[in-house]
Amino acid sequence: MADKTAEDLLAELGVEIETPKAAPRSAQEERIIAGFEDIQRFVSEHGRAPRHSEDGDIFERMYAVRLDRLRALSEARALLEPLDTQGLLGEAMTEPAPEASDPEALLAELGIDPEATDDVTTLKHVRPTAERKAAEEIANRTPCKDFEKFRPLFESVKQDLEDGTRQTRAFELKSEIEPGRFFIVGGQIAYVAEKGDEFTQDYGDRDARLRVIYDNATESNVLMRSLQRALNKDDAGRRITDPAAGPLFSDIAGDDDTESGTIYVLRSRSTEPRIVENRDLIHKIGVTGGKVETRIANAANDATYLLADVEIVATYELFNINRVRLEALLHRFFADARLDLEIADRFGKPVRPREWYLVPLDVVDAVVKAIQDGSISTLKYDPASAALKPRDR
Repeated sequence: MADKTAEDLLAELGVEIETPKAAPRSAQEERIIAGFEDIQRFVSEHGRAPRHSEDGDIFERMYAVRLDRLRALSEARALLEPLDTQGLLGEAMTEPAPEASDPEALLAELGIDPEATDDVTTLKHVRPTAERKAAEEIANRTPCKDFEKFRPLFESVKQDLEDGTRQTRAFELKSEIEPGRFFIVGGQIAYVAEKGDEFTQDYGDRDARLRVIYDNATESNVLMRSLQRALNKDDAGRRITDPAAGPLFSDIAGDDDTESGTIYVLRSRSTEPRIVENRDLIHKIGVTGGKVETRIANAANDATYLLADVEIVATYELFNINRVRLEALLHRFFADARLDLEIADRFGKPVRPREWYLVPLDVVDAVVKAIQDGSISTLKYDPASAALKPRDR
């Protein structure tokens, strides 16, 4: 006959054994446990505890803060240690805990609203599901395998931002999200490379799947609504304007226009053989806020003007524009055609003038018009043929 346990013997004697029931938990304790279970799920999915990282997902950072609080609060540790199968509470307390007799302080430390309902999932500062999914979609990026074909686009946009050809504006409308558009989200430039067919969400909104490329060589396959939410929630989220400079130049100033200066094109009267041979091709291109005639009055004594008199062959008036950025744009555009010439100044010191270019006057005129109508980003100057050509994309 098999040995009987004490429980078996008591049962034969008619003694009923009652299993002690666990004491009911308060709503506050349930919320603390629910918050800890969120952290446990994160550890199960990622194989590590949440970290404090500015580059990390906002929820990981929230879990890391919450875990620090739980480790520091003796009352929370006592409640959670029997559930801590992953050893998350093993570190010593690093912060003084609020008084155990103050449950509201305890909840505040955990980011829980004491005035909330008894729903254990109600936490302060936790975003709605739709917003959380949007953030997760943006965060879930993969390496962009064909990034090399997009790299020139990002380099061009960054340069356009530097010289003022493009600008950043606050994001306003979902209609702005179209293929070929650039945005700044999460501190990175994002390019909408592709847009799928539009469809209607369960809640009635129109949406579409996008292929978005980022300037750190990653990409994501996100919904248009998700990108829209991410831009709206990002305090630094911006759209990048198209390279259309607008009506920058005019012979007649409007009532609200402010004159900003003049683009000038000069031709040298130098007798230096190389200048004489290419006089109709060599031009100095610059921008001034004053009168061009005043600027060139002392040209014959200034190495910047090749120590010779110059003639003004073209001018373009500017209104409401940053002169410095425009001049930088012009010089960058013609950089490959810069005249490589060294001359001695009045004191015999060698000087290399920087604003002289081997560019025909009609090309300069075409470039100014291209800046005016916004098409400059599609063009490049070919010094070999002394002509404008489409820019490779």
